[in-house]
Amino acid sequence: MSARIDDSVVGTVQPTVEVDVERGRLRAFSHAIGETDPVYVDVDAARAAGHPDLPVPPTFLFGAGLGRGGDDFTWLTALGVDLRGVLHGSQRFTYHSVAHAGDSLRLTPQIVDTYEKKGGTLRFLVRQTVVTRVDGSAVADLEETIVVREVGS
Repeated sequence: MSARIDDSVVGTVQPTVEVDVERGRLRAFSHAIGETDPVYVDVDAARAAGHPDLPVPPTFLFGAGLGRGGDDFTWLTALGVDLRGVLHGSQRFTYHSVAHAGDSLRLTPQIVDTYEKKGGTLRFLVRQTVVTRVDGSAVADLEETIVVREVGS
């Protein structure tokens, strides 16, 4: 399968995913990344630091919309991307407010750019995701770049 992706995908808004932020998931993530600050795993420490509950650790939002098994990558396969050629290129976060356990978040991704390098053997997909609470208040803007290499190159 080719790394070719039609430029017409730019501007495509993908379905919004709603995620409930759970303490257990925050604790597991904090342990997985080696976070040692108790504010991320101990509710009493979080409240003593002025948070209403466990705060969402930096970079947690990257995976907040994942966990749906094969559905996590449906948007790529729908573009004709062979998942064997997918690489994570980069990730950027712009935070507007801290989310906490108990928040319900909405993640709305949109493909904002695609370009190629190396004569088309590498195709780049740039996707921005707006993260808000269900009341519409801003939490963060995420930007990820996915590199699609031509399989067999």
